Amino acid sequence: MKKLRLVAAAVTAAVTAILLAPMPANADPQAEIAPDAKAAFAVFDRKTGRTTIAWDEHAQFRSASVVKILIALDYLEKRGPDAEIPPADLARLEPMLRSSDDNAASELWVQEGWEKIVERMVVKLGLQDTAPPVNVGFWGYTALSAADVVKIYRYVLDRAHPKFRDFIMGNLHKATKCATDGFDQSFGLPSVVHGEVAYKQGWSRFGDTPPKPCVESPRPPTYAGVAKDGPLGLGARSAADVDLTRPAMHTTGTYGHNDRKIMVVLTLEPVGTTWNVSADRITRLTRAVHLADLILG
Repeated sequence: MKKLRLVAAAVTAAVTAILLAPMPANADPQAEIAPDAKAAFAVFDRKTGRTTIAWDEHAQFRSASVVKILIALDYLEKRGPDAEIPPADLARLEPMLRSSDDNAASELWVQEGWEKIVERMVVKLGLQDTAPPVNVGFWGYTALSAADVVKIYRYVLDRAHPKFRDFIMGNLHKATKCATDGFDQSFGLPSVVHGEVAYKQGWSRFGDTPPKPCVESPRPPTYAGVAKDGPLGLGARSAADVDLTRPAMHTTGTYGHNDRKIMVVLTLEPVGTTWNVSADRITRLTRAVHLADLILG
């Protein structure tokens, strides 16, 4: 018994030493957040049921096209699992999720009730930091947080009807490298995490023209993305205190067997930051978050 106690004490000391040891330089996410940028991140392990690493996870950011997950989920939830998706709507939902088609998102946003989509999802999913856009014509100005995006993925994976889960995650797993508007979405998770992945990226305030043409990968695509903020619309109907000026770039998704891990990294850059600089920064930050998760998780 005494020997067992000694072994247990030694194991406890070793684990404590590991947890208290300085994080390797390339696995320290906070060190990768530029002084002039804002960032939040979270990683959730569905197998253990715990958040392995997080930083400022309740800070609000404008969603950019990450909100497209809510647009699709609300559409399905409103109709129920027995409803058949009309071809016209299927032709919008699939490219919206796979290639982040903005026109498809805008049409569904108007068709399904504008800001009411977000309001319904906030109640149904119990989202704490999510709010409709100040200008309801801009779906990309929806406010959300890293914690709420994790909660959205958890709902889709663990609580939504299996048909809804399979539709949304199936499309994200089949997503294209290039968005409909030509932007390359291989920053962040797709550049860092290997193996089975599903992605929904987001960005805004980088202009309408990509810095260089996006070329599809010859291998089967494993990531999805987003583009702009949405169509011009009506005046303010709700208040969401989020920055609408600085360039935003987000990478969100799942990886591992059966979508075990959920990762969300949200960033804001100074006005004037180029696409390439922002993509490089969020990729380095995502790599650090992933390495820290491997160490701590």
